[in-house]
Amino acid sequence: MMNIFKKKTIIDSSKIDNNKIPNHIAIIMDGNGRWAKKRKLPRTFGHRAGVEALRDIISTASEIGVKNLTLYAFSTENWNRPKEEVSALMELLVEYLKKEVEELNKNNVKINTIGDIEGMPDYAGEEINNAKELTKGNDGLAVNIALNYGGRNEIIRGIKKLHKDLVENKINVEDLQPNVFSSYLDTANISDPDLLIRTSGEYRLSNFLLWQCAYTEFWFTDKYWPDFTGQDLILAIQDYQNRIRRYGGI
Repeated sequence: MMNIFKKKTIIDSSKIDNNKIPNHIAIIMDGNGRWAKKRKLPRTFGHRAGVEALRDIISTASEIGVKNLTLYAFSTENWNRPKEEVSALMELLVEYLKKEVEELNKNNVKINTIGDIEGMPDYAGEEINNAKELTKGNDGLAVNIALNYGGRNEIIRGIKKLHKDLVENKINVEDLQPNVFSSYLDTANISDPDLLIRTSGEYRLSNFLLWQCAYTEFWFTDKYWPDFTGQDLILAIQDYQNRIRRYGGI
């Protein structure tokens, strides 16, 4: 069994300021298929290697005091992939949760999800709910897994919830402000990302956290996700700490 808190690499966090650790880091874990293709392996091997990469990332994030880690695991558009690959991804998710949830719970990690979870296969949804229930009392690192998630889909679902409350006079339209609308999104109880990381050399959001990333700092790397390590996370945080966040001001 993979122990997610036994990192493959030893990290050097001496060059980051422990008082300026981003509260919320979001990651677009991209490049599993290309990683496998480069090695003349089936795409499923890349996805499995991508799960292994979580070992360093979750452990490192927990160790340095990140509060929220949001991972883009399966998008609303991913259903368009071949059925065999989708099935393999669902089975891999279930396998991962079954193997790791006890260790995550022991290390005070809380599992959350964002996305339309009701659209997931029943067997996957059951395992997701079991993991969330077991870890719900933890107050360490919150790992928010984006499953059947799309930013546009999330906003539309949020609008529908808002409309229902408007019709039922639970809210007045005059009271609608950005922070109010945020409360209707999947991330209602999560602060907006301070830092978004995307692997594999792509430079786009791909329908991820569109509302929440209005003032997020972006960091890109050419590394495919399976090659991304805890030390790479430290480098991203180091770069983030050297930036000045103005939020539209001077």
